[in-house]
Amino acid sequence: MTAIQISNVEKRYSSLQALGGVSLTIEEGEFFGLLGPNGAGKTTLISIIAGLIRANAGSVKIHGHDVVSDFRAARRKLGVVPQELVFDPFFTVRETLRLQSGYFGLGNNDKWIDEVMENLDLTKKADTNMRALSGGMKRRVLVAQALVHKPPVIVLDEPTAGVDVELRQTLWKFISRLNREGHTVVLTTHYLEEAQAMCKRVAMLRGGKVVALDTMSQLIRRISGSQLVVHMTNGPLPQDLSHLISHPPEGNKYSLRINEYSEVEKILARLRESGASIDEMQLQQADLEDVFLQIMDGAEIA
Repeated sequence: MTAIQISNVEKRYSSLQALGGVSLTIEEGEFFGLLGPNGAGKTTLISIIAGLIRANAGSVKIHGHDVVSDFRAARRKLGVVPQELVFDPFFTVRETLRLQSGYFGLGNNDKWIDEVMENLDLTKKADTNMRALSGGMKRRVLVAQALVHKPPVIVLDEPTAGVDVELRQTLWKFISRLNREGHTVVLTTHYLEEAQAMCKRVAMLRGGKVVALDTMSQLIRRISGSQLVVHMTNGPLPQDLSHLISHPPEGNKYSLRINEYSEVEKILARLRESGASIDEMQLQQADLEDVFLQIMDGAEIA
């Protein structure tokens, strides 16, 4: 089953085109990354998915329910963790989660509330007023609120922004468990190492449009490639290998871009043929940051 179907979504604010015809299909059970620089349209798209704003054109469906015409059913399928720390200062943590449960008609939800609080390390703060919590603890409560009705689709909008390592580890452990149990997770983050570790498939937005969409492994392999770093003790790099240089040389140290591991032997053979002696060699796998920078600089996708 398709978890989220986004079809030709457009959103304009006066003269600003925030989204210019975005189409995505996110399957049930995926851990999906939605990445892009500030102003790319990520939060606008999430707000449309959550029903907080309406698109000027196109449609969004959650488990087949249109977020506009069938909004009640769509909301029940969705849990959203927003960027902003929004909370009611008059309630304790437990009261906040019980109130959130009530929005979805869940009057006897304490067992699940206790489990969520335990997994997010909130149990000791259950009877603490929200305004007395630290910023990191407030963010944990936001996550708990999004999960309180056991939504099959979870959207995390910068969930670890400005929080400590402990919360990140606690959050990802719990979210990974939910994903293994079948929940669909959509993540936006500027911490690209988190996205690379967690997401199986990624869409990148730039200027309100999708500029890359593929599995994590395929993006890294196809777009950025790997680096063969060689330090030579004598002889310059052969001229016919100079087009492979990916970074300015540091003395006799060269970084050569490769797309397939089979290219390594060809490069080494050419170096031996030229009489070059290799003092040190290292094969470095590209990461998501390399891919991201290359795409945001406007490089074409192979």
